[in-house]
Amino acid sequence: MNLEPMQKAAVLIEALPYIQRFNRKIVVVKYGGSAMVDEELKKKVIQDVVLLKLVGFKPIIVHGGGKEISRWVGKVGMEPEFKNGLRVTDEPTMEIAEMVLNKVNKSLVQLVNELGIKAVGISGKDGMMLKCHKKLSGGEDIGFVGDVDEVDPKIIYDLLEKDFLPIICPIGFDEEFYSYNINADDAACAIATAVQAEKLAFLTDVEGVFKDFNDKESLISEMTVEEAQDFVDSGMLGGGMLPKLQNCINAMKNGVSRVHIMDGRIPHCLLLEVFTDRGIGTAIFNSEEDERYYHG
Repeated sequence: MNLEPMQKAAVLIEALPYIQRFNRKIVVVKYGGSAMVDEELKKKVIQDVVLLKLVGFKPIIVHGGGKEISRWVGKVGMEPEFKNGLRVTDEPTMEIAEMVLNKVNKSLVQLVNELGIKAVGISGKDGMMLKCHKKLSGGEDIGFVGDVDEVDPKIIYDLLEKDFLPIICPIGFDEEFYSYNINADDAACAIATAVQAEKLAFLTDVEGVFKDFNDKESLISEMTVEEAQDFVDSGMLGGGMLPKLQNCINAMKNGVSRVHIMDGRIPHCLLLEVFTDRGIGTAIFNSEEDERYYHG
């Protein structure tokens, strides 16, 4: 994309009020989907997060790794099993999940480090950050899958204070210190709530929230948290977006200021959503007053 000098200047000026508003504010980026698998997209996401840090934001990455876990489960001759969309995680699968998530974690740390920013990769076990209990799926025991009970954000604050970029994989522990795999969306919402994040950004494999998923013209670009709750309660929302949106609503009701749901398959989607007036994907505000604040 070749921009003339004045166009480049206009882009930077458009970003200025957003840089001013979110300077020194915490932004949690939930990183998953195709953007984690495609190497070029992966680099662009990391570039975006590094830029956020360099202009004064305090980004935190929370990542999943479901596709990679399934690949490694298959590699050792086991068959991935799911119930109600949740991975059945017995002891051998949990062992693989923890190894794979830590491997993914350090690869992301390396990408950030290569761009000159010091990242630190941790799991929810570090600093006893993510305490959880066993999650049931429709009343069924699906193994070492956790629901977050409480978040101790001290280690996150310590890293941010020392100017590190925290990269967190969603492994938690229970009262007996067994390891649990936590859904990355759940972990991101719990962490964003605990640190009272100014923004929580979800990179997904859909363009955002639709009134009718089959009608691509029905993308909802902005909604208040009340409108989002009405939409969830209406029963019109299908697929994986329902729990994601409910998670977002819960996070916002507990102190997160704004949520973005965007298509991680679009290069630099994070910059487009955070720094431009129109944005992409779906932005959820706490109230109409907040909407005026964000868009003047």
